[in-house]
Amino acid sequence: MTSYPSPSARDDGARAGLLLAALLLVALNLRAPITSLPPVVDDVAAALGLTSAGAGLLTSVPVLCFALCTPLASVLVARAGPELALGASMAGILAGTLLRSGGSVPAALVGSAVLGIAITIGNVAVPVVITRDFRRRAAAVTGAYSATMNLGSTFTTMLTVPLATAFGWQWALAGWGVLAVVALAAWVPAGRRLAARGRAAAPRDGGARVRPPSARAELDALEPPARSAVRRLVVLLSVAFAGQAFGYYAVTAWLPEILHDRLGMSAAGAGSAAAPFQLCAVVGSFLVPAAFSRGLSARTVAVAMAAMWISLPLGLLLAPGLWWLWVGLAGAAQGGNFTVIFTLVAQRSPGVAVARRSSAVVQTAGYGCAVLAPTVMGAVHEASHGWTAPLALVAGVLATMAAAMWVASARPAS
Repeated sequence: MTSYPSPSARDDGARAGLLLAALLLVALNLRAPITSLPPVVDDVAAALGLTSAGAGLLTSVPVLCFALCTPLASVLVARAGPELALGASMAGILAGTLLRSGGSVPAALVGSAVLGIAITIGNVAVPVVITRDFRRRAAAVTGAYSATMNLGSTFTTMLTVPLATAFGWQWALAGWGVLAVVALAAWVPAGRRLAARGRAAAPRDGGARVRPPSARAELDALEPPARSAVRRLVVLLSVAFAGQAFGYYAVTAWLPEILHDRLGMSAAGAGSAAAPFQLCAVVGSFLVPAAFSRGLSARTVAVAMAAMWISLPLGLLLAPGLWWLWVGLAGAAQGGNFTVIFTLVAQRSPGVAVARRSSAVVQTAGYGCAVLAPTVMGAVHEASHGWTAPLALVAGVLATMAAAMWVASARPAS
């Protein structure tokens, strides 16, 4: 006799599907506003009378906010809950997107800062939701989250210039606010259902709802060896994500120039050739959960991602004619490695509070290095009068990342 899922099981599955859809619409907004600006930054600078340094500031302010505001975002998520925090994040992204397009230098700077702060809140809150509500499917959901962020980046990178040509840069940038409106429309009801379910399931003491345990309480409940293992994992993943973020932002900023100088490509051709670095990240984000589902260990997957990542700087040094291969491999690896890092955070944290704090620490370290990456690469290039030393620097940073991932991805002691 054929058995069918019970109505309650179907309802739970439908609710989980709606929650995941809302979460991915949120993720679509967590990189798109940043990558929409560089394609039209020259138009923005000309219209606002900005120097090259001033225009660069508009693109770097959000990443600086990632580094500086992540601890505060972690506190907000802890106190308000991820449901309300993600709603505030989407509202902030909408406000920042519109403000940045206001047509004045103060509005552009303030809007960029609002965007950075709002996205930082989302960066912290999404892993908390994944840990709490999708822990058994953390790899698949984290992969989908990473892939969706990269899809958002790809869409805005490709479509902002045509929109600016048709409507002007202000409308082109402001128009991406529709993504935040759609995400808000999906997340607000999903967040309300989550919050209501959480209140109903929360333990009570004499009728009063008991607050969830803090990160300190979750750690104190562990045996000393397990507590040390969690702290060690956070340090290792912080080093790994620092290497990941440094490599990503350095390559994003300078890859077109490297291809132009080393291979003689035109500026337009080099820009097009660099695009797969972003697009292939979608593939890598799905490769990782597929590998986990086939029983491959975290260490095996982490080593494969690191090898693919390092192939870019080493390949451009040793066999630049195969640039298309190195760009594709590294693009897939940077999306996949992001998924590995935050899957480990979700799966190996003893509770939601520790996952939130761990994610905040890892992101603070990573984005702190990301802010420096384009400047450091440019300075090394200028000092060495070539790209050999900068590419060797990226290879060294990624090798450090690989070493940290090798240790962090070891099977936990049973």
